[in-house]
Amino acid sequence: MMDFSGLGFTGNVILFLVSAAAIAFAGVKLSVIADELADRTGMGEVVAGALFVGVSTSLPGAITSVSTAYQGFPELAIGNALGGLTAQTLFIAVADLFYRRANLEHAAATPVALAQGILLNALLCMALIGSVTTGLSVFGTHPISIILPITYIAGLLLLRQIRTEDMWFAKQTDETREEESDASESDDDRPDRTLWLLFLLFAGITAIAGYTIGEASIALVELTGISQTLFGTTFTAIANSLPELVTAIAAVRIGAVGLAVGDIIGGNAFEVLFLSAADFVSGESIYKSATDDDQATALFAMLMVTLILLGMMKREKKGFLNIGFESTGVFLLYGLSVVVLLI
Repeated sequence: MMDFSGLGFTGNVILFLVSAAAIAFAGVKLSVIADELADRTGMGEVVAGALFVGVSTSLPGAITSVSTAYQGFPELAIGNALGGLTAQTLFIAVADLFYRRANLEHAAATPVALAQGILLNALLCMALIGSVTTGLSVFGTHPISIILPITYIAGLLLLRQIRTEDMWFAKQTDETREEESDASESDDDRPDRTLWLLFLLFAGITAIAGYTIGEASIALVELTGISQTLFGTTFTAIANSLPELVTAIAAVRIGAVGLAVGDIIGGNAFEVLFLSAADFVSGESIYKSATDDDQATALFAMLMVTLILLGMMKREKKGFLNIGFESTGVFLLYGLSVVVLLI
């Protein structure tokens, strides 16, 4: 395995930035393809955001957490996973700034989106339970690491059921953007096979770039002496989360507000599974390396997601800077979460 520290500080910074740019580029392509696949499969923008874009754009972070945990940097792996949650939830508020028609949470409110957020908070609760019950680990792996993916799969099945049964729904308003799932109205005449191959290609680019970011992060931590938790929660997490930012902004610009919200919340739910994957490859249970700062970051993420869900329920049309109270609160909470890491 290549020793990235030999590239020096400048070399690793350049490699880090180039990899982040590759992730952002692939994220733009993925957002367009995912929206088209959402129409053709009939799954709807929110579910497609969770399955297609949410998972594929999370690949860089997954690769980073697994590779860094395997190489003996568990705090960096945890910081990357949990820091990605706060950064990506922040991106919903950022996307809200770009959606000038109305409050984004108002326009994107659906039962599926609400259920996604509840699932995400449930997964985070389980991860926090793992961090305070480290004595339950067996052969270096915590039972929570098995329960998390099972819960995630069950949650996806529940999301599909909620969408198809339509037992309750968000009231339609003048600002509500309904999902459009009619493939016959698409301007994209490329065959399904081509779209799937392109989807896999760009997802592969993000995965390779994620590995490179992980290696550059390890080198920069060793070269600078910066805390693994701080570096992973901020720089590494934000770089790996760029696809969510790019796809969310691109989605709201084309009016696919459901895809924007589904991408981020669905991607966040998948991102919690990074902890499970990292737990299986680390020498001892990764939860033993969770610090107070990591737990605080997870709690901040839960608060931020809860605010987004409350915004979907209140459905404020416009607020400060044309965003609702929930997006304003998310900006403040993210800033506070970074301050907590620095003090």
